[in-house]
Amino acid sequence: MAQRDRDKVKRGAARPSDNVPGLIEAVERLEARAKALEIERDGLKSALEAARARIATLEESGRQVAHRIDWVIDSLHSLADKNA
Repeated sequence: MAQRDRDKVKRGAARPSDNVPGLIEAVERLEARAKALEIERDGLKSALEAARARIATLEESGRQVAHRIDWVIDSLHSLADKNA
C-alpha cells in the first residue's frame, strides 16, 4: 500500500491562467455576491433574533391577560356565591 501511494503522481493546485478571458472578473463577481449574501444573512439573523424577542414579549403578555381573566372570573364566582 505504501509503495502504491508513492507511485501516484501528485498534482499541484489549480491556478487561474492568464489565457482564460474573464476569469478574474468572474471571480470578482462571485466574491462580491458572496459578500452580499453574508450581509443579507447577518441582517436576517438580526431580524430573527428581534422576532424571537417580540414573540417572547407577546407570549408573556398573553399569560398575564389569561391570569387577569382567571382572576376576574374567580371574583365573579365569589360575588355570585355571596349573593346566593
